[in-house]
Amino acid sequence: MSNKFLYSLARPMLFSMDAEAAHHFTLPALKRAAALGLTKLVKQPQADPRTVMGITFKNPVGLAAGLDKDGAYIDALADLGFGSIEVGTVTPRAQPGNPKPRMFRLPEAHAIINRMGFNNGGVDAFVANVQASRFYQNKEGVLGLNIGKNADTPIERATEDYLHCLEKVYPYASYVTVNISSPNTKNLRQLQGGSELDGLLSTLKQAQLRLADQHKRYVPLALKIAPDMDGDQVKNIADALIRHKIDGVIATNTTLNRDAVTGMLHGAEAGGLSGAPVFQFSNTVIRLLKAELGDALPIIGVGGIMQGLDARMKMECGAQLVQLYSGLIYAGPALIKDCADALRGH
Repeated sequence: MSNKFLYSLARPMLFSMDAEAAHHFTLPALKRAAALGLTKLVKQPQADPRTVMGITFKNPVGLAAGLDKDGAYIDALADLGFGSIEVGTVTPRAQPGNPKPRMFRLPEAHAIINRMGFNNGGVDAFVANVQASRFYQNKEGVLGLNIGKNADTPIERATEDYLHCLEKVYPYASYVTVNISSPNTKNLRQLQGGSELDGLLSTLKQAQLRLADQHKRYVPLALKIAPDMDGDQVKNIADALIRHKIDGVIATNTTLNRDAVTGMLHGAEAGGLSGAPVFQFSNTVIRLLKAELGDALPIIGVGGIMQGLDARMKMECGAQLVQLYSGLIYAGPALIKDCADALRGH
């Protein structure tokens, strides 16, 4: 039986549940399946190694941050065939996130709106989960650790939160992602602008070099940005990335634009919109970034990949790797192999 067929059986039951409840049902179920060895039956993509940020990825299709915020399901997710696993976003202290309900499916648009708000158990619990994973212990693949700020940390002190998390996660990461693009933490996207961005990147770059010396290992830094930016804003970010010698950029997070879902059930809910409607916004930012960056640093493309051809389009826009999240909710784990197959030789 194919991955696609098995997921087609499970999806109606999952979609009958509240979106967040389905999320909290699926991950423990996946972990149980992994413990029984069932995830080993998943058809794996062929090896298609890519070297990006100085790291060799076994294939170019990764898991985006947000699915496993606490790093509690790394081993089970790794069995599905991803070329990399990114977990988080984690904050210095545990926080509950925003009030429920805070996640909504929009099936007719193949979309999700969430306003989770960096709900997580804090960086110490996160690191303990990473250390406990077989994937980390046996160095089985590429592990990205995604960091953010606590909701109650004033924006002018945000850098302290990122610095704290960077120092905690650095020894365990293949690369670290700095998330300044979630729309669900008040004023967070402000960090994408001029002086705030310069201050943040300057501090984190200095810390990265100090930690590389301390741990005798250089861990690349990637910046995750939003899709809701014009050409000038993208140019400013690209300039800052080059100036501060950041190692990569992840484009993009969710959008605040609602044009594609106007009038739909849940279409007016607050939060970030992901899935098919963010695809073109993300592609536009990737194209703009590529025009500014050239080959100075790599772009990881994420946003609205629902089929293999979408992954290929991200590459054609200028990405060197792709990441999946919302597409997995609609297409299931077969999407990983579909994308890897579409990217082979590309």
